[in-house]
Amino acid sequence: MVIKMKAIETALSLTQAYKLGIERFEKMLGDEFSKAIELMNKTNEHIIICGMGKSGLVGRKISSTLASTGTPSIFLHPAEAIHGDLGKVQKKSIVLLISYSGETGEIIALIPALKRLNVTIVALTGVKDSTLASKANIILDTSVDREACPLNLAPTTSTMITMVLGDALAVSLMELKNFKQEDFALTHPGGSLGKRLLSSVRDEMKQTNLPFIYHDAGVQDVLVKMTEGRLGLALVGTKEILNGVITDGDIRRALIDKSNFSELKAEDLMNKNPLTALETDNLQLAENRMREAKVQCLIVKNKINEVVGVIQIFE
Repeated sequence: MVIKMKAIETALSLTQAYKLGIERFEKMLGDEFSKAIELMNKTNEHIIICGMGKSGLVGRKISSTLASTGTPSIFLHPAEAIHGDLGKVQKKSIVLLISYSGETGEIIALIPALKRLNVTIVALTGVKDSTLASKANIILDTSVDREACPLNLAPTTSTMITMVLGDALAVSLMELKNFKQEDFALTHPGGSLGKRLLSSVRDEMKQTNLPFIYHDAGVQDVLVKMTEGRLGLALVGTKEILNGVITDGDIRRALIDKSNFSELKAEDLMNKNPLTALETDNLQLAENRMREAKVQCLIVKNKINEVVGVIQIFE
């Protein structure tokens, strides 16, 4: 029990340190951040990210986030860079060098070669009067009052702030580039969202044994057809001419509101303007429309306006 309480107390002190770090970070955002965003948005080259140790691990994450959200990026290991991988850097590239102290040997050793390539150096550092800061074109301040580590030694708060800064760069660039869900799908084809964004309505629609019924059919026939179709609806009309749609909700409302329920016809119950989509429409966007309209079924048509299927979402 004592260990449990101590662990919770330590975790809470860490979150408090992170909160203070974020508050400090918010105050430090300014012109230098805006300059970095402007240059990164204009460049046609990959954004190069470079860091050593834990800064390198954070750098890999920043590079990966940039690349997956519309800003091409490469992580360059500083030790490998001085042994040939510097060839990945093009003239006039933008290079983000990450070093909290600003004195990391492997990072400092790269600077003369980068200067010869005439690149823009963006320093992510916590020490503004460091060697790295003095050689950089832009300085993004990642300083913290202290680390969350009880010894104030292990990179904790500082790595969190650097990661937040990287995410801020990526998200800002996403907005400037008008990066959309469809763009996200192209870089995430293996994910569930990517698959849905790359799928069409045709891929998911039910297209066999659709429950069509004539407009003058009685309530009992409507209920039988809805039960047979197992879609919670009936399509009033034919494949070529759709007059309307009857859903479970329409039936329930008629039961409550209509005293002559048993005498009603399909045309009395149907919604004459159901939500529709083309079979070639994007699946995710079609589902978004359904959620906005608060409906669970969408009627699918082909390019000559024939009913060819139904898609459903259950939430």
